Amino acid sequence: MAKRWILDTETKGTGAQMVPLDKTHDGDAASARAPIVVREARPAAAPEPEQRGPRRFKVVDVMTRQVLAEDVDLRKTVEVLAGMRSVVDVNVYIWDENSESWQQLSQGDRRRLWALRERVGG
Repeated sequence: MAKRWILDTETKGTGAQMVPLDKTHDGDAASARAPIVVREARPAAAPEPEQRGPRRFKVVDVMTRQVLAEDVDLRKTVEVLAGMRSVVDVNVYIWDENSESWQQLSQGDRRRLWALRERVGG
């Protein structure tokens, strides 16, 4: 078992020292202090996950800036992408509840959506 250490502050002007817990009592009953109880720290309770509704998307044509779909679910977004020639022909946005605004997806996230086209089409 690992040794437990304690900060001994009863030194005379020399400062505190770290000493093993079992060395704090020299066997002399007069110099013995009250027992020290060391408790294990409890793990912090995990926070409850926030309830989140379905994700909402907006798809915008890059060339014409025409909104092809707005406030649609993932399935409808992928269906709209299925009609496109290339992943770079559209910008895809996702609704952010915290900022209450549309946030543009990164190129990597758009490519992941683009890869889902075969699943929905079949």
